[in-house]
Amino acid sequence: MAQTETLTEELLLEELVDQKDLIVFNDDVNTFDHVINSLIKVCKHTSEQAEQCTWIIHYNGKCQVKRGEFSKLEPMCASLLEKGISAEIQ
Repeated sequence: MAQTETLTEELLLEELVDQKDLIVFNDDVNTFDHVINSLIKVCKHTSEQAEQCTWIIHYNGKCQVKRGEFSKLEPMCASLLEKGISAEIQ
């Protein structure tokens, strides 16, 4: 049993290490509606989730809007950047 538990813990840790965050930064250019609509379209957020993230971006200067593998976040980040929204993967 202990060997199975250790292997499971190692696999879980590997999955967590591979996780990256898509961060969106505040700016003085984009409207709340543009950011909300972009998060809904690009990140598949619900309207409530997108609105909450937008308020966090506004008040904290940035927000982690999505977590996942780099290969899945990269096209989302590129799409947000094309829409004029400051974003990066960390």
